[in-house]
Amino acid sequence: MPDTMEFAESAGPWRREIVVHCYRMLGSAGDAEDAAQETYLRAWRGFDRFEGRASVRTWLHQIATNVCLRFLEQRGRRVLPADLGGPDEDRPAAAETRWVGPLPVDPADAAETRQKVRLAFVAALQHLPARQRAVLILRDVADLPAGEVAEALGTTPVAVNSALLRARERMSREAPDPDEMTEPDSAEMRSRLLRYVAAFEQADVGALAAVLREDVTLEMPPLATWFAGREPVLGFLGTHVLREPGSFAVLPSKINANGQPTFAMYAEGQAHALNVLDLDRGGIRRIHIFLQPELFPMFGQPVTPAAGRDLHS
Repeated sequence: MPDTMEFAESAGPWRREIVVHCYRMLGSAGDAEDAAQETYLRAWRGFDRFEGRASVRTWLHQIATNVCLRFLEQRGRRVLPADLGGPDEDRPAAAETRWVGPLPVDPADAAETRQKVRLAFVAALQHLPARQRAVLILRDVADLPAGEVAEALGTTPVAVNSALLRARERMSREAPDPDEMTEPDSAEMRSRLLRYVAAFEQADVGALAAVLREDVTLEMPPLATWFAGREPVLGFLGTHVLREPGSFAVLPSKINANGQPTFAMYAEGQAHALNVLDLDRGGIRRIHIFLQPELFPMFGQPVTPAAGRDLHS
């Protein structure tokens, strides 16, 4: 029987890192928690056979990666609306569509950690074949040596390095440049966010236009249709969403998603959507509106705006 106390002391400090690793692999906070739980169960069962040839951190990453690969074989990859076709195409989502979802992120996490869980980065990872994805994450994010990655995946360091080159090349096309992603740590950025919120609450399309980039995109899972460009985005929002002042209450989320500015949207006094933004010095470049009020508890948000204001007062 493994020593439970010794296992907890050795493996416990790495649990958050393992959850985030699984999230990058799977694109879902719920799946990541399931995979981390499975990882720790397997690790506990095998702890008395752990010989210490690698660190506990490396050992947990190896187990977690193989758990995630099995999950992907069973469940398939997750997507965002832009992965399903071009913008402005009115299409229904297939019933079996599995969406990339947001991840609660502790603001105390290092900036590098927050950058590597951005929604656009995680969505780009899902384009990679599963084993390439594992190699890229283990080498470039977890910073494990090629030999340890090869051992984890049952392959050779040469094969790992080859897969890493292909994965990096694909990510250079799919993923956003981290240098272009900005956190709202300046007065200008905070002002832009306040104007964005006010525009939604006041149904002011003109005010919203002033804070969006020309190439802004709008995605609204689980709706499959998405929009690219300021005019199409404003056209959709102005026609279908921002029709009357006071229709929405928009409050900062208690817990941010993916290290990005996050707002809880309420309609008719009830939880409506989680709004996650990408922005840079030129304005807001991506709007993700998750029309999934069941996400609110994960981000510490109550289901009514009055309770949300109490939370932030």
